[in-house]
Amino acid sequence: MKNSAAFVFVGSLLMALSGQAAAVKDCPIGAYRLRDGKTVDIAPSDGDALRWTLWSGKTGKLHPRPDGTWTSTFGWTDRPDGEVISFSDCDAGEIVFQREPGTRIHFDVSDTVFESNGAKLAGRLVLPKGNGRVPVVVLVHGSEHDSALESYRLQRMFPAQGIGAFVYDKRGTGKSGGTYTQDFDVLATDVVAAMNEAKRLAGRRLGRLGYQGGSEGGWVVPLAANSAPVDFAIVSFGLAVTVLEEDQESVTLDMRLHHHSAADTAKALELARAGEHVVETGGREGYEAFDALRQKYKSEPWYKDVHGDFVFFILPLDQKQIVQAIAENLGFDTPFRHEPMPALRASTTPQLWVLGSDDLDAPSAETAKRIKSLIAEGKDYTLAVYPGAEHGMTQYEVNSQGERVSTRFAPGYFRMMADFIRDSHIGGGQYGNAEINRPAHIDRQTR
Repeated sequence: MKNSAAFVFVGSLLMALSGQAAAVKDCPIGAYRLRDGKTVDIAPSDGDALRWTLWSGKTGKLHPRPDGTWTSTFGWTDRPDGEVISFSDCDAGEIVFQREPGTRIHFDVSDTVFESNGAKLAGRLVLPKGNGRVPVVVLVHGSEHDSALESYRLQRMFPAQGIGAFVYDKRGTGKSGGTYTQDFDVLATDVVAAMNEAKRLAGRRLGRLGYQGGSEGGWVVPLAANSAPVDFAIVSFGLAVTVLEEDQESVTLDMRLHHHSAADTAKALELARAGEHVVETGGREGYEAFDALRQKYKSEPWYKDVHGDFVFFILPLDQKQIVQAIAENLGFDTPFRHEPMPALRASTTPQLWVLGSDDLDAPSAETAKRIKSLIAEGKDYTLAVYPGAEHGMTQYEVNSQGERVSTRFAPGYFRMMADFIRDSHIGGGQYGNAEINRPAHIDRQTR
């Protein structure tokens, strides 16, 4: 009994200490305005770390020190950048960042639960303080399983610039009910429900209203925009091709970046298409053909460089493992053959597409070509391509192992989105090194 009591006491003490540690980490999370006028966002990161991000796109990871201060590392490199950041106690809400003092920015925050397609979804509207009308952007998810309510920095970064943001946990994640899915039609229905909830909560303060979505959100946002009218739509590092074409483009890029020949690229695509059929059918069809190609090509130099967007996932697995892995990790009703162009051609919503030229996860060349063709047809679309930017719209460096490591968000990326949210077009000035294609009527105005 004594041992049991001691175990309960120790367990309770550890839980209390764990709660205190979480409180210490969570306390600094927020947006701060510095004395020099800049804003910095402090967001959660992995473990006991935090991440800071400036509106300019510079970012770093914060690591706690025993004296209560935090040291910073450059981008995602884990290389010290020489910065030491400190926070006051929670109630005071003060920061010293890059030797500049600052204070927490307070917002008007409304937490909510709304229903969509039989699921109760947890959301939050974050508005700048005040009574005036403001534009509001609904933040649309990628394919992640994380809680957007916890992880999305834009829910604070936009309000710090005078723009409201509605954020919610997609079905099957975080505090939301329902079953996780990658069914674009179901997700688009959820997006429209989120938009209506944002409209309800904002009330008289609502100005312009629209969407911003990254990655998978690029397939979902146009569907939602066509389903219910909004003022604008932004797609970041999304795709105007099918999911299967995404994987094939990624394999092609793998071969090009590793300097393999056109003949080797053709073999890699043959293998990829066989693997894609296996994945698309949940492992029920095509395994023998896929395995035969693996055996045929596995000793060739290019084979090790085949990655793609998802075919890499099954390359080392046998049939039983493939079926299990697909069921556990890929079986989310993904519409592999969803054609996005009909929705894009039908849309009357002004859209901004922001892509990275070096995106391996969602190769951008064909998507950029298709968006340019829609602009040429007279669609009210704007295309911005950032040379040297990766998925997530980050710049990167290559480490000693030949791996990409992100260093910062592309300069001008956040400002570009904010300008589009306010006006449905972006100005004639520079947004970093983005290469911009505008609709003809806007292009004439900016010359």
